[in-house]
Amino acid sequence: MKKLMLRWNIEKPWQLIIIFFVFSITGSSSIMVGRPILKSLGITLQNLPSVVYYPLFIALSFICYQVLLVTYGWLFGQFTFFWNMEKKMLKRFGITV
Repeated sequence: MKKLMLRWNIEKPWQLIIIFFVFSITGSSSIMVGRPILKSLGITLQNLPSVVYYPLFIALSFICYQVLLVTYGWLFGQFTFFWNMEKKMLKRFGITV
């Protein structure tokens, strides 16, 4: 834990617990939000082949993940940490903020 605290520049152990919690709920939430969005757009496995549906689902889940990560980080008082993490993630994909 101390290595992560040093690497992420976190001062208190409770901040690390909050960060882990935010990461865990964000992953689940992005999938739970992505499926209904696709369904509302009429995109389902019944009307699209799986080789088309799943890439769309993954792309939408990724977008939802990015938005939810910063949102949950803000709600739990760790906006700065997650905004910096978000910028690093997007930079790896060639997107500059």
